[in-house]
Amino acid sequence: MDIFSFPLAKGIVVSGDIHGDFKQLVHKCCIQYGMTDTLIIVAGDCGFGFHSPDYYENIYLKCHSRLATANNWIVFVRGNHDNPTYFDGKTVNRSRWKAVPDYSVLKACGRTILCVGGAVSIDRCLRMYDNYWPNERPVYDQVKLDAINGACAIDVVVTHTAPSFCEKMSQSDIQDWLVKDEKLLNDIKHERQVMDDIHTYLRAHNHPLQEWYYGHFHESWHQEIEGVKYHMLDCGELKEIVLKA
Repeated sequence: MDIFSFPLAKGIVVSGDIHGDFKQLVHKCCIQYGMTDTLIIVAGDCGFGFHSPDYYENIYLKCHSRLATANNWIVFVRGNHDNPTYFDGKTVNRSRWKAVPDYSVLKACGRTILCVGGAVSIDRCLRMYDNYWPNERPVYDQVKLDAINGACAIDVVVTHTAPSFCEKMSQSDIQDWLVKDEKLLNDIKHERQVMDDIHTYLRAHNHPLQEWYYGHFHESWHQEIEGVKYHMLDCGELKEIVLKA
């Protein structure tokens, strides 16, 4: 189990997919909105894996000064449009810029946040030989959940995809992909079931779950269900995590 603490953070913001727009995210948070002392969490589809490792290192070096001046940090959660090898907790692990492994826990501002990445690419039949990673899907890992359960009380979850009872539920806009990829529908159902199983585990073990954030679907939706506030974030959409009084 990986725990990352941000004791100097005074606020937490979650971003929807950025698809490689790292500098734009930093400019938006640090300059446009003037955020300071803020932990920024990207809920997947960050854009790691489409260029060489040096490319991402150079991006970080260009962004570091602005992040440091504003005293902000960015944590990246794995999406389906991310190479999983970048999310081992070591490859991208700078003081203000981290790509965290699945089932990492972030602690900041009195919040304890579970991060689980992965989803299914609906366009994988076209991407199979170009920036497609077979291990892109989320994985249910009860061993890691048991370890977390013994150490932390989770009150916020950040994932890339969502439980099946959350939007987006309609598949009307992916019918062409379902025709081209006969296994896609079952794999999407499994993807959502993994999120359901994580939700069920947290509920069964009495974690004080209050909020769940995710991206992936490129739409915005916010709703409270059985006492938990669910937030589907559009690309680049920012949503502040409400801090405890």
